Amino acid sequence: MPVTQVLKDPSALTMTVIADLDATVERAWQLIADPRQLERWWGPPEYPATVVEHDLTPGGRVSYYMTGPTGDTHHGFWRVIGVDPPRSVDVEDGFADAEGNPDPNMPTGTMRLSLEETATGTRLSVFSTFASPETMEQLLAMGQEEGMKAAMSQIDGILKTAA
Repeated sequence: MPVTQVLKDPSALTMTVIADLDATVERAWQLIADPRQLERWWGPPEYPATVVEHDLTPGGRVSYYMTGPTGDTHHGFWRVIGVDPPRSVDVEDGFADAEGNPDPNMPTGTMRLSLEETATGTRLSVFSTFASPETMEQLLAMGQEEGMKAAMSQIDGILKTAA
């Protein structure tokens, strides 16, 4: 499993999930830049993701849904704030309705996915910032940490099979 560390800082309203990958930065970037690879790891194994829109340009949008074990679907989106291929992408991350519109009853946050070369490959950091202590508490109670760790545990398999 590539996840090596989870850092939560309630006073700064942040959580960072770190994974060390056996891949170059350029190869690891494809995990984000290629919608077919992104959907293979963005949802936890029991909630696989399907990416329906994928525009990694500033102002662009990534829309997806995750399908649960009973066929239930959970929609989400990223609004791209900034991108620096192959190093990082900054997004507003949130829940959506079935048409991909932001769900006004659910919180949003910002997230940075960054890639950094290491002596053994690449470090992927998913840095989430929450709007308030209540939002952080709500999303962690909903399983954001566990879901992210489970989702990222699928990356090694993708790196071994996808070019």
